[in-house]
Amino acid sequence: MTGILPPNGYTDGDVDTNPTTQISLEALAEARYSRRQALLRGAGATTMAVLGTGVIAACDDKDISNSTLVVSAGDNAATSAGRVVVLTGSVTAGDNTTVSSSAWAQNSGPDVELTVDGLTATFIAPAVETATDLTFGFAASNADGEGASATTTIRVSPAALGFTAVAHSLEDIAVVPAGYSVTVMTRLGDPLAAGVSAYANDGTDGNFAQRIGDHGDALHFFGLSAAGSRDDSSSARGLMVQNHENLSTQYLHPNGPTNVSTGPRPADEAKKEIEAHGVSVSEYLDGGDRTWSYVADSSFNRRITPMTPMTIRGPAAGSAMLVTAYSSTGDAGRGTINNCANGISGWATNLTCEENWAGYFRRDAADDALRTGSELRALARYGVTSRTGNYAWSTVASTDAMYQKWNATISGASAADDYRYEPNQYGWVVEIDPYNPASAPRKRTALGRCGHEGAFTRIAEGQPVGVYMGDDSRGEYLYKYVSNAAFDAADADASDRLAVGDKYLDNGTLYVARFNEDGTGEWLPLTFGQVPNLPATGTYPEYVFADQADILINTRLAADALGATPMDRPEWTAGNPVTGEIYLTLTNSNASKRPLNGTDAANPRHYGDPKLSGSTSYGNPNGHIIRLREDGDSTAATTFAWDIYLFGADATDYPADANVNVSGLTTSNDFSSPDGLYFSRDTNPAGEINPVLWIETDDGALTDRTNCMLLAALPGHVGDGGAKTLTNRDSNGATAQQATFAGAAATAASLRRFLVGPVQCEITGIDMTPDGRTLFVGIQHPGERGNAAAPTSHWPDSQGGSAAATVRPRSAIIAITKDDGGIIGL
Repeated sequence: MTGILPPNGYTDGDVDTNPTTQISLEALAEARYSRRQALLRGAGATTMAVLGTGVIAACDDKDISNSTLVVSAGDNAATSAGRVVVLTGSVTAGDNTTVSSSAWAQNSGPDVELTVDGLTATFIAPAVETATDLTFGFAASNADGEGASATTTIRVSPAALGFTAVAHSLEDIAVVPAGYSVTVMTRLGDPLAAGVSAYANDGTDGNFAQRIGDHGDALHFFGLSAAGSRDDSSSARGLMVQNHENLSTQYLHPNGPTNVSTGPRPADEAKKEIEAHGVSVSEYLDGGDRTWSYVADSSFNRRITPMTPMTIRGPAAGSAMLVTAYSSTGDAGRGTINNCANGISGWATNLTCEENWAGYFRRDAADDALRTGSELRALARYGVTSRTGNYAWSTVASTDAMYQKWNATISGASAADDYRYEPNQYGWVVEIDPYNPASAPRKRTALGRCGHEGAFTRIAEGQPVGVYMGDDSRGEYLYKYVSNAAFDAADADASDRLAVGDKYLDNGTLYVARFNEDGTGEWLPLTFGQVPNLPATGTYPEYVFADQADILINTRLAADALGATPMDRPEWTAGNPVTGEIYLTLTNSNASKRPLNGTDAANPRHYGDPKLSGSTSYGNPNGHIIRLREDGDSTAATTFAWDIYLFGADATDYPADANVNVSGLTTSNDFSSPDGLYFSRDTNPAGEINPVLWIETDDGALTDRTNCMLLAALPGHVGDGGAKTLTNRDSNGATAQQATFAGAAATAASLRRFLVGPVQCEITGIDMTPDGRTLFVGIQHPGERGNAAAPTSHWPDSQGGSAAATVRPRSAIIAITKDDGGIIGL
């Protein structure tokens, strides 16, 4: 509560002037009246509820009485959107009079759902654009039919961040603000089917085709009704879809993995590692009042691994460059790997993104002589150059395709006789129907092939579907796909969800972004006939694109040919559900990719980040977040405006250096290496009017001071700052100036640290229930620098207190709830 509403009008003034957390309505009511605090329980009460008889002490300042009844609805008060409001009525009956009934009703203002308990009524303050009054009436009657009533007014202000910023932390727990609680959900190795044993967590476990995989990354909660059907509004039951990006092999095996230099990998080790990749689907259930658990034997549970059959769709399907020993027609494949960020379609499917897949493949030295110059150029551009492949799976002494598919060396008479083109089957966006465990995922080739980090899907009825995608490597690009078909709202509820994906994701235009120095940008079409040949360079010949399939399979080469803007490791994309603006995290870069003379307006910094060890890393080690607004707010626009929303920085090293700490960060909101990005759902106050933006980090620069983190922000809009000229400095002391466009500086009211994770983790996936009262967050690879003999983290066991020194860490999802039942972050 901010105060008692004055009787003669109200002035809001500047709402963004107090950097401290606003005192809650409940806390002030408790202090003023010393009443029992009533928390929100359950749901489903109507806005007029007849309550059981009860009597508590009456208030003095709002009484309306007759000869036998005195009724109060409590004082007028003020709060902000998303906060829990408790209305407390009181009834005093005269001598020889019995109260027969009492009731609460909403009289005016935006509709809210009242939940009643005794003489109290509770609701969550709705989203409002300006300060708005809500009035409520409380009435009672006695056995003689006499009645009395009173009213109270609650003034609701626009949403504000409602928690005290979490400090830097090096603890081995997930630290959240006061008033919030953490529940550990699905963890590495947890069973996903009946009869699968509990995870021993000592390296002896197998059968990861029926267990939660390793390195959980992007996630999304898909609602289920009580009857087990799709229900987008459900906040009590749902399917958690989570990516499994990579491995901490030192903890997966009893004593770590077998050293490949001493011989081939054992088949059981390789199988475990392969199956621990991919995607999992697991059912989550609220037992009441947001007491979350998962259903280990749910019929919806599913693992999608690097061996799961998949269909290849779109313009590249059937290309000769996709033919393998598994698919002689080039329109089918097996599996998905290194799944990092994701996207959600407008028809309730999950878009999982294959990121750093290239390193998993082996190519022997002899293979080079068997390839054309153009093939070698494409393989090098994507990094398919390893002589062993990640984890050396192809060294297993077996002819089983599970292991041999990772060897891309030409060995057969034709592409149908070996796996020379198996790498071309990876690097795609893969669509999954979480509600149908029997459905085959579909690789959507129209969205291009690269190191896909995310696929934010922007849906606006009557406009084409837009999909915004980062390519997660330093010096790579931002892409946009635009469907040929305009979105039809009827498709949102279709039962054949993958068929809807066929309609919107198989036919359209792929673009790559060019950011201009004047704050504008343009989308360059990656369309056959409009992409020039790529000139010869070094030992590589000119690359001549054969057709549209070639452009989509070798998207990076086509983007090079068009002169797209290389970015500082473009990762997650997210869209503001109100303004439609698109945000992109640029995690970081180094001096080789972003030297002093190699900056540009969209990637403007080169500076040194000192470490506690005394070393200094140069380039853009802390990263930044760029945002753009399409001209005409149309997904089909070919031009846009942009600025840099936030610059990461270490506020201890650079508390006031406007050339590095451009956004004016402090130790309560500084961050480094932004990675995950997410706007609160627009189905609750945190995602309406001025939505909360959540920023996750994957940091190696600030981790000498704090573990990786999650921040909450109330962002403005493109153009809310202005032009800036930065003075950059290299390791030799040389300087150079770079012009750019920076958003408004951060304040304690617009950006706060919400969570700090356990030791050596990355904060990864994020989503919330539709009601905004549970936030799910992924914690990836805690203790990644340790080993089986000496783990450097014991999380999540350490979350509940001390853990044995031998306990191995596990990636896991946590559910975060607000103790008063309110909206997360507000």
